[in-house]
Amino acid sequence: MNKINETLNKTWDIAVIGSGMGSLTAAALHAKDGKNVIVLEQNYLPGGCVSSYYRKGYVFEAGATTLVGLDENMPLKYLLDEIDIQIDTILLKTPMQVHLKNGTIITRHTQLEKWIAEAEQTFGKKNQRAFWEYAYKISQFVWESSLKQRSFPPTQWKDLVPLIKNFQFKQVKYAATAFTSMKKLLTQFDLLDNTLFVDFINEQLLITAQNHIEEVNVLFGCTALCYTNFGNYYVNGGLINLVKPICQYIENQGSTVLTRVGVDQVKAVDNHYELRTTRKGNGQIVKAKQIISGIPINNTLEIFSSPQLQKKYKKSVLPSEKLVSAFGMGIGFQSDQTFDCIHHQIHLPKPLPFCQSKSIFLSINHPNDLSRAPKGHYVANISTHIQDPQNNFQFDKTEVENAIFKILEERGFIKRNEVQYYHSYLPASWENWIGRKYGFVGGYPQYFKIKPWQMIDARLDGKGAYICGDTTYPGQGIPGATLSGLIAYSKMQ
Repeated sequence: MNKINETLNKTWDIAVIGSGMGSLTAAALHAKDGKNVIVLEQNYLPGGCVSSYYRKGYVFEAGATTLVGLDENMPLKYLLDEIDIQIDTILLKTPMQVHLKNGTIITRHTQLEKWIAEAEQTFGKKNQRAFWEYAYKISQFVWESSLKQRSFPPTQWKDLVPLIKNFQFKQVKYAATAFTSMKKLLTQFDLLDNTLFVDFINEQLLITAQNHIEEVNVLFGCTALCYTNFGNYYVNGGLINLVKPICQYIENQGSTVLTRVGVDQVKAVDNHYELRTTRKGNGQIVKAKQIISGIPINNTLEIFSSPQLQKKYKKSVLPSEKLVSAFGMGIGFQSDQTFDCIHHQIHLPKPLPFCQSKSIFLSINHPNDLSRAPKGHYVANISTHIQDPQNNFQFDKTEVENAIFKILEERGFIKRNEVQYYHSYLPASWENWIGRKYGFVGGYPQYFKIKPWQMIDARLDGKGAYICGDTTYPGQGIPGATLSGLIAYSKMQ
């Protein structure tokens, strides 16, 4: 406790609230520049939704289970190269399999040609090639542009300088796709009457965009649909082993990462900010010249004593009815199976009780990773969507658990008698675990009326407070959250 007191009783260059991928990205880059940074995390583990935890001999993922972003031009690769960190990963030969309601199993191949052949065999040849070649071009453009346009969205005149400097004419062509919905794109390719294909697209979009074809724009939707066509990786030991080396790097630069120390109030005082700490911080005040909020904008506004911020973001903050949480399960089981593919989206013949979701996502530890389960055992994470979490905060978990176990057994993944341990969690658990308002996860869902430049910018108050994470531009997923941290860092410079 004395060490924590000594650490808190300093004036820092930068204080970072939360330790998700956006926060850690910005903190690590500032620490590299010699800034004195403190990261304050309310949980006992860093990482937020990108973390892992131990239960009964098994290591479960806290949220995210797939790792994308290590290809050229991607934000995560850029970060790890900048701070010279190597992560112990396995490149997946098969990123995902999708189990349709009719029993068909589709393999999401990385290679575009193999994937197109798979799609044509399942959905028919009509315009599948044209659609996926177009979608892949969009996704390539997004990643090629992501690191070049770190002043977007422009909120000050000086943001226009790098935008103009890095301008290419094709950006106009592709940026225009932000004005078109995925539903309209399917219409253009004459695929909207292909019910099997539309159902597939809608459930796939839910994984990364948290919404359906009517609401997701083409720019984001095509990028979301094609994430399996880039390098998909598994982190040995769990995603906590992506987070820990970044935290260690920050510490090695002379900065600090504190867990179990949250923040419940922020005040702007003269030329600095004062952050009141919780839990192990015991209400002490941390002073910093600048701050970065890595927690959702909903939570951020609750801790800022600023009527101006409340007014500024009144129309930007999404209420619960437009947010998504999850019902999740962690299962430890014994099996002699070998799982060649470890990520599966399973479409359901009828919606799950209470959740009303039409698919579940299953992730199993890689068979070559023996650190997350005893020998001969596996660990599985299952998640499914819950709309409007504030009004679906608690319900009878047993009925949903039994429905999921039945699905897993019917699909040949896990027999009930193989289960050695399991637990499940509701939106209330998510709110308690990661502190997010209503327990919503996955960032802000895509809504067609909200254009990229209307999303929340890194500059929070126009002074010394900034924000990153999955409720800001661009935000979603590990690559998006990392990019949001890069954008906050760049705008602070």
